[in-house]
Amino acid sequence: MRAVSLSVLSLGLVSEAWAAPDGGAANGVADMIWNAGPMVKLVLLLLVGLSLACWGVVLVKFKLFRRAERQSEDFYEMYRQKKNFGLLYRESQLLTESYLAQVFRAGYAEWGRLTKTLETAGAAEMPLSGADEVLSTVEKAMEGAILLETRRLERFLPLLATTGNTAPFIGLFGTVWGIMTSFHHIGLKGAANLAVVAPGISEALVATAIGLFAAIPAVIFFNYFMNRIQAVQGHMHYFAGDFYTVLKREWLRRSTAISKNGTSETSAVLRTTG
Repeated sequence: MRAVSLSVLSLGLVSEAWAAPDGGAANGVADMIWNAGPMVKLVLLLLVGLSLACWGVVLVKFKLFRRAERQSEDFYEMYRQKKNFGLLYRESQLLTESYLAQVFRAGYAEWGRLTKTLETAGAAEMPLSGADEVLSTVEKAMEGAILLETRRLERFLPLLATTGNTAPFIGLFGTVWGIMTSFHHIGLKGAANLAVVAPGISEALVATAIGLFAAIPAVIFFNYFMNRIQAVQGHMHYFAGDFYTVLKREWLRRSTAISKNGTSETSAVLRTTG
């Protein structure tokens, strides 16, 4: 709480310094930064670098989410309209940014391997019950795809969290260092009036203000993107459940056909085509 209070107070003091009329050696923020000590300047450089990196991540993520969501909407429309999943599998390979397409391809590829294995083994060895156990590999493949897509969307977001958590303290370190240096110079000069103390302290407080400037947007956008990722995860889990239900119905249909006719059928709807 003390750090937060000091940060808010520092921001107010720096705002007043920014608005101060030009009439002194350190009336402007640029003058205060220029007159700051080497350690404070190093801290400011670090904070500016973190801020620029965070804004770069924000811009990249906005573009990534926009493409991923647009392509996923296109894929879902194709999924609802297509009856031949083999054709949909080939067409979905063009949607490289779609998280739903990735989940579909993982599940359908595993389904294709499963059915090919059973067809090779023979219809007599095809399990007639326990669809959930048989299709567990398909479910695990889709869960793995969901995990990979989540990690892809979360990439570089820890930088925003790290900046939001550490930037105010980095700025506070620069402020404390600058104030220590100012008081050291005051001791050497032997003067302690407000005109001597204020310029050095205001220069040091700039570090805290820059730290807040870097941290606040980082925290806001980190929470924003994490909420969007949670929504995407819900969409992926819903789609995976729907697709799993389709495969389960197909498996039960084949099992019923085998039990009646003694032969294995391969649905044109779910046929794996080279």
